[in-house]
Amino acid sequence: MSIAIAFLAAATPLPAAPPMPPIVSKTLATTRFKAAETILRNDHERFVAEIVEITQTASWPFGESNRARLYADLMGRSGFKNVTIDGIGNVVGVRPGRNPKLPALVVAAHLDTVFPQGTDVTVRREGTRLMAPGIGDDSRGLAALLAFSRAMDAAQVETDRDILFVGNVGEEGPGDLRGTRYLFQNNARARTAAAFISIDSTGAGKIVTKGVGSNRYHIVFSGPGGHSYDKFGIVNPMVPLAKTVVGLYDIQLPSAPKVTYSASVAGGGTSVNTIPPQVFVDVDMRSTSTAEVERVDRELRAIAQHAVEEENATRSTERGKVSVDFQIIGKRPAGQTDESGGLAAIAFGAATAFGYDSHFIAVSTDANVPMSLGIPAITIGSGGIGGAEHSPDEWIDVEMSESVKGLSVGLATIISSAAAR
Repeated sequence: MSIAIAFLAAATPLPAAPPMPPIVSKTLATTRFKAAETILRNDHERFVAEIVEITQTASWPFGESNRARLYADLMGRSGFKNVTIDGIGNVVGVRPGRNPKLPALVVAAHLDTVFPQGTDVTVRREGTRLMAPGIGDDSRGLAALLAFSRAMDAAQVETDRDILFVGNVGEEGPGDLRGTRYLFQNNARARTAAAFISIDSTGAGKIVTKGVGSNRYHIVFSGPGGHSYDKFGIVNPMVPLAKTVVGLYDIQLPSAPKVTYSASVAGGGTSVNTIPPQVFVDVDMRSTSTAEVERVDRELRAIAQHAVEEENATRSTERGKVSVDFQIIGKRPAGQTDESGGLAAIAFGAATAFGYDSHFIAVSTDANVPMSLGIPAITIGSGGIGGAEHSPDEWIDVEMSESVKGLSVGLATIISSAAAR
């Protein structure tokens, strides 16, 4: 996920800024927070080295195990006493708070990248710029979690709540948020969490408070098939496919909330002189409104079914009928976190305090899952600057002053959110 790219597409007229929560001002004023900031600066070379080590441990969709083992080892070297890898591959370390009876805070970054197995993940360096696939999304986020914990430990920062630090699998497209889903279904502390913070991509100040939900399908149209000349006149699954795509783009959408759909990939058939026995189209529909996603879903299914019935009634079914099968590629829940106070206001206030232009945005991230469960959740960047996410020439800049300033926003947000309120 790229917060920088998503912001360009998803920014909306800005609501009034929430008031600065007193807990943020209190956190920033403490000598221990100031000490932790200094430690982030002194620890920066290690932080950069860990970004490189994580990036160069390949982690493709459903192939995160090597990086998970590395990350568990890095957590142990960073002072976590009890690190586990759960049943789906998430790496979980707990930093105890003063009161273990309080609901915990969950802070996560994702282990997976969008790049397939075999991608060259060697990090190239030009001055303070580091370049490699996945280095900003989300190797820097994973390294940030380690740096946060070390700084808090060295500065003797105590929190009221336990903090679950998680390196999770399956955030990117094919993963369909499987790591976060598993965490909130199977980890008792996560199920009762006070809040969830995902550290994803670079930058600071752009705060994801709206989770864009989506339904994604591989829609397969099947028929008997046959020679295009000899069997001309029999049903052809290409016809209802074409009508379904046209019908999709005739679905009416509201002015708000934003709703989108896309027919993105199509294929099938065997040769130019064969009526295809099977064709397919991949479709994506998205919105921050679950109801709108489901409405578009229902309408699309009705369009496809009508197109199939129309083809079966129009052409010969002597050799068989045309049918349609909606195969799920992905289904992400939508959700939203209150922007007027609480967790969102803490992140907004922390970013503003460090001079960033703060905005709330709508994106699909790991935070979708807890949002959909009613748990306050946000996604924020790991600091620094970067670009070209999801492309082979992805890059980040690790110039120390900007990097540490951005990390300080995340640190202040975490410490403030882990306080009992």
